[in-house]
Amino acid sequence: MHFFTLEHSKLAYRADFALYGTASVALAAFLMIAAPREQHFQILAFALIGLASWTLIEYALHRFVLHGLRPFSTWHATHHRRPAALISTPTILSATLIATLVFLPELILGGLWRACALTFGVLTGYLAYSVAHHASHHWRANHAWLKRRKHWHALHHSSLAKPGHYGVTSAFWDHVFGSQHR
Repeated sequence: MHFFTLEHSKLAYRADFALYGTASVALAAFLMIAAPREQHFQILAFALIGLASWTLIEYALHRFVLHGLRPFSTWHATHHRRPAALISTPTILSATLIATLVFLPELILGGLWRACALTFGVLTGYLAYSVAHHASHHWRANHAWLKRRKHWHALHHSSLAKPGHYGVTSAFWDHVFGSQHR
């Protein structure tokens, strides 16, 4: 079995959604049930910070890593050539990055509750990204938000000569950094 492959089997591709969906629900339940009541507001704030942070993380990774840094840009080019293929970040890589770059630093600096809340926000954002990206390539858009996201992502895929439209879940950072095109 290959743990570090970009093109996944249907089972491995779906397992990613199940893993992150389950992790998000488990973290939310853990925070609601086990966290001290006096910290609920702070926990909510850190979860929202994590969710908002995800949009910038997503934008930066897509623009500067997947479109600018080898070997990632070479790997990502495969997705542009074959957008319907089940190509995504290997779960072992995404889980390791979230654990080491989000959870562990906040655990050391802010404690368990803040680390879980921040991680919950980032995980939820990553799950939303995964669903939105999959939907952009594989689903019909019946919802206004999804129609906008599909259109935005189609602009990204069609503008390889002039790259842009890097946000998948949000266009906010493309507007902030001027990477959207008319």
